[in-house]
Amino acid sequence: MQDAPLGEDDRDPLNLRLLRLLVTVLTVVMIVGLIAVVITFVTRFPGGDGIRLPEEVTLPEGVRASAVTMGPDWFAVVTADDRILIFDRDSGDLRQSVQITGD
Repeated sequence: MQDAPLGEDDRDPLNLRLLRLLVTVLTVVMIVGLIAVVITFVTRFPGGDGIRLPEEVTLPEGVRASAVTMGPDWFAVVTADDRILIFDRDSGDLRQSVQITGD
């Protein structure tokens, strides 16, 4: 069997050509977006040494940590017994203890 040559009647309809073009454009945009995300991660987290903390933090006896947050030169541990313990980021020494009171 021989294939008949494509004539004017055998071309894809306009809406199918438009759909193919849109899918191609979407594919290119997704690839560029993925590359942009990867570049952002590489430039924002270059060495992984942006957060420095002491090797070991000693909490008071019987205290269980429930959350941690950080500032420029300190970090805070929120405890299960409603206290906030603020430590020095470099040495790990306790700077301040704040009791959380309810209304």
